[in-house]
Amino acid sequence: MTTRTATFLGLFLLAAPLLADEPARLLRPDDVFALKTVGDPQISPEGTWVAYTVRTLDAKEDRRDTDVWMIPFTPGGAAVRVTASPKPEGHPRFSPDGRYLAFLSGREGDKSQVWLLDRRGGEAVKLTDLKADIGDFAWSPDSKRLVLIVGDIDPDDPAAPGPDGKPKEGAEKTAKPIVIRRLQFKRDREGYLRELRSHLYVFDVATRKSEQITSGPYDDDDPVWSPDGRWIAFASNRTADPDANDNRDVFLIAPRAGETPRALTTSPGTDTSPSFSPDGKWITYVAGGAPEDIWYDTSAVAVVPVEGGPPRQLTRELDRNVKSPRFAPDGKSILFLVDEGGTVHLARVPVAGGGAAAVERIVGGDREVESYSQGPKGELAILESQPSYPAEISAVEAKGGLRRLTAVNDDFLRGIRLAKVQRLKVKSADGQEIDAFLTLPPDAAPGPGKARLPTILRIHGGPTDQYTIGFQTEWQMLAAHGYAVVTANPRGSSGYGRSFSRALWADWGNKDFEDVTAAVDQVIAMGIADPDRLGVGGWSYGGILTDYVITKTGRFKAAISGSSETNYLANYGTDHYQKEWEAELGLPWKNPQLWIKLSPFYQVEKITTPTLLMCGAIDVNVPCLNSEQLFQALRRLGRDTELVIYPDQYHSIEKPSYVKDRFDRYLAWYDKHLKPAAQTSPAGSAGH
Repeated sequence: MTTRTATFLGLFLLAAPLLADEPARLLRPDDVFALKTVGDPQISPEGTWVAYTVRTLDAKEDRRDTDVWMIPFTPGGAAVRVTASPKPEGHPRFSPDGRYLAFLSGREGDKSQVWLLDRRGGEAVKLTDLKADIGDFAWSPDSKRLVLIVGDIDPDDPAAPGPDGKPKEGAEKTAKPIVIRRLQFKRDREGYLRELRSHLYVFDVATRKSEQITSGPYDDDDPVWSPDGRWIAFASNRTADPDANDNRDVFLIAPRAGETPRALTTSPGTDTSPSFSPDGKWITYVAGGAPEDIWYDTSAVAVVPVEGGPPRQLTRELDRNVKSPRFAPDGKSILFLVDEGGTVHLARVPVAGGGAAAVERIVGGDREVESYSQGPKGELAILESQPSYPAEISAVEAKGGLRRLTAVNDDFLRGIRLAKVQRLKVKSADGQEIDAFLTLPPDAAPGPGKARLPTILRIHGGPTDQYTIGFQTEWQMLAAHGYAVVTANPRGSSGYGRSFSRALWADWGNKDFEDVTAAVDQVIAMGIADPDRLGVGGWSYGGILTDYVITKTGRFKAAISGSSETNYLANYGTDHYQKEWEAELGLPWKNPQLWIKLSPFYQVEKITTPTLLMCGAIDVNVPCLNSEQLFQALRRLGRDTELVIYPDQYHSIEKPSYVKDRFDRYLAWYDKHLKPAAQTSPAGSAGH
């Protein structure tokens, strides 16, 4: 069966339509296998097609898979499945001449390589055959070359190929000892970091030969070609010790071996995501905030002349985080994504500048725009989500109107009664206004004089992140099970400016605690939440703040702390945040009082809330030792607790059966402690 034949069959087998007499039902944990994730829209050079990816969870094989699809940009066309390999395939990119669609795949072996599909017909062919994984690539303007991001090969790895690219004969089966010399010596998903980096290679499509054009103890990424093909811009930290700082800059290099990169930016912050203007004279990029503020400062859209000169920051006055800046086809303005108060918008700023007042929201409203792609005449395709559906691709029409292109999850969701999500404005203890969200069970109609609902406070990770109004599977899953779900963007969150975010500096667990509990208090005052049946939980920083919450109050009758940190002294050197820890709290042996003061672990005797602890066994972002220590302490104190460790999982739980298992355990733990509890009543104590 050819790829295209499989494609059209796959289109009709995506989901069976709901029968006319079949009633819609509530969401349940095994529905994670039905929900699909759409991503990475890319408009073709002629502006007539959009390539994208669809990720699925396979319950039978217990694996994740991603395939490439295409859909016409004009109305009425059907989606076409481009790949059907059991191995994940993604990063679709059209050649500028429109002839090819290239993508990354590991369908032959374990290494990710570039594959090429001729749009005139035929099967995809393997284009590159390097010894190492290709992490990214970009086409040259003439479609004759690619710039690749390729990782170094570890010569001590017994599975690494020999000089001829073939497996070594008689290779040792026992791995050699790991020798560490780097300051930043571990990272989640990568483990221990040796002297291995990622560099730029230029690949000739006709000869299928490649040459390495950057080298050294640096990681290079974000490559992009100039319109005339003379230059490649990329981002890299090329300071004397890249592990000691986050000083990434934008560099320019000619696409051949032996050239020396030239720095275009020199700020001490993190400069990323370069992109050329249509005339090749300017580069736009994301200018990071002040390095001393680590992650609390905001980023800005900036431009810098290719020939050299001082950069100009165009959106610094906006005081919001931005990403993915790209010049419009006429070169007069720059499009970008901006975090704004529980939303992510597609915006535009004139190259001439003009401050925050000059920023135009092309696509705004209550939605989350995850990414976008531009066509040759200004066509726009965005990946956007709203409370009623996960991310789908839409075409942007006049005055910001949207026309849906994909409907990957629509058939499934027609059979589901989803919960309604509403925004709340909450006053915290010190008067600060906080954005919050309330998700009610689909069939609930609570309010004054009616039965109150068991209610769960869920807390986002970060801390510099935000909940958005986009589709949230977790909120929907809990609400479908009968819970009111309260969430908030407390101090520390992004989307509200530097001061709001930096209010958390070296003071975790205070203002953020007041902000999230204020959201709970308001929902109690609204007559919705049952104050005697409150739960709390979160993952990553959401788990950390959960730990603070349960050391400060016993009002919550059930807690779930996922991948959290509790004993910061013990955590030092075991996670991958050493620069951030040292910048915010100082060196632990020089400032131990602050490290201990901020650690929830040293208040553990105050915890009375039944607490479920969860973590990934090989998480280096927030190592499992944190959950283990808290579990040990709670067990020693005789508290009601349980520890769940997911084998071979990093900070994100990705194995499909574990994704479902986590939802099952969420519901079981909250049910155990909240649903058999005190009887609901129209009135109830709202005290702590």
